[in-house]
Amino acid sequence: MIFKYGIDQLTVPKVMAICNGSLEASLTAEAIKKIEACRQMVLTMAHSDKAVYGINTGFGPLCDIRITPEETCKLQENLLITHAVGVGSPISKTLSKLMMICKVHALCQGYSGIRLKVIERILYFIEHDLIPVVPEQGSVGASGDLAPLSHLFLPLLGEGEFWIGNDIVPAKAVLEQHELKPIQLQAKEGLALINGTQFILAHAVTGLDTMEYLLNLADLAGAMSIEGYKGSASPFKDALHTIRPYNGVLKVAERMRMFFENSENIMSHENCERVQDPYSMRCIPQVHGASRNAYDHLRELVEIELNSVTDNPIVLSDTVAISGGNFHGQPLAMALDYAAIAASELGNISDRRCFLLIEGKFGLPRLLTTGGGLNSGFMIPQYTTAALVTENKSLCFPPSADSIPTSLGQEDHVSMGSISGRKFNQILSNLESILAIELMYAAQAMEFRRPLRFSALLEQNMTIIRKKVAKLENDRLLKDDITAMIGLVKSRSLIINKS
Repeated sequence: MIFKYGIDQLTVPKVMAICNGSLEASLTAEAIKKIEACRQMVLTMAHSDKAVYGINTGFGPLCDIRITPEETCKLQENLLITHAVGVGSPISKTLSKLMMICKVHALCQGYSGIRLKVIERILYFIEHDLIPVVPEQGSVGASGDLAPLSHLFLPLLGEGEFWIGNDIVPAKAVLEQHELKPIQLQAKEGLALINGTQFILAHAVTGLDTMEYLLNLADLAGAMSIEGYKGSASPFKDALHTIRPYNGVLKVAERMRMFFENSENIMSHENCERVQDPYSMRCIPQVHGASRNAYDHLRELVEIELNSVTDNPIVLSDTVAISGGNFHGQPLAMALDYAAIAASELGNISDRRCFLLIEGKFGLPRLLTTGGGLNSGFMIPQYTTAALVTENKSLCFPPSADSIPTSLGQEDHVSMGSISGRKFNQILSNLESILAIELMYAAQAMEFRRPLRFSALLEQNMTIIRKKVAKLENDRLLKDDITAMIGLVKSRSLIINKS
């Protein structure tokens, strides 16, 4: 199967597969025809007497100044150079590569007026793993991600830098090594390259990819905690949730039933005198399910954005180029802020379950150690989850609720979606650590329920965890255990679904 740029529909799994090399993508004759037809429209407008924004005029507040055909190339080159003002650490190579893939797909739809030659050069970078260095800060998310996209495409001009392994190398030297000459941009091409939401979009794509796994992992961690706590499986019965049928809630309840299937431990206390468990146990479907609903909403919007044209102006004919606002990041920014809250809440409830497991109730020893006093057991890792949860809460301020006018007021409302995307991924990274600690706690608690057996799925996961982290008998350096558990989470080796 080969993905066709500008023709097929991108999805989150497909764009990730193109990025990691497991899905081939190509430029077809059908897309080339659209690209070249739109380019001819731009050439016609560039030489006309009619003022067309960004084609024969200046940019932003300088849109009332006409540009002659002779000045066009210099204008487009200046556009990239002057907008490359990002600061901070570089984003990951994966994010930079996703940005290029998403931009190529948008340009190949035939509304941007860029030459085929420029697209082919970007594809060369993608296919030869020549990844530009892009600073993480400096975009306000409208007119698109101007600063990061400028850095991304400076190497087309022989400016900027590439990643070569873990080294940062001047683009000029890399182009010479590959016997490539810098490209001289022509009318409309600078705008087509740097107007767009690809920085926001790449962060949303990687966040969704991570969050999908962590949603499933949170269910697993919750199920293991319930088993260790000897909690009830009744709150997950289908009859309870069909009378309040949110999609996310229904899915989580179903998954919890899957995790408890044929569990001797669950069946051993079905008729005990406990009436109910704390909310962080029995409300898992409602809380995890609400986070799934937020994930679903963001994914729906991201897959629209993946197949959209987000530069400016949009070229519709050789006489019509609309200067609108498709570059504005607000549709993704608000949803990213919603998803950030949803991811944070998964960590919040996970920390509460950790706390319950060390209280010393229902047959569990305090701090999950039988040698309390001499041993601190699992007292302190919950401090770490508490710290990470609070850090995540502080990252939940919605940047999309803020706006600072730019471009002398011409761009007077901006989305700040780039910050929303970055914070979303920071929260997810913290969540990986929180869930890793809960899984370590839950596995320890489950040891105190032996010789009873759990579901086949939970027994498999116990085996995987115990290959990395042994049961705690006496105090030892838990930093090593936590590091091993975080590595296990990041490796995605735990079994989150039935095979």
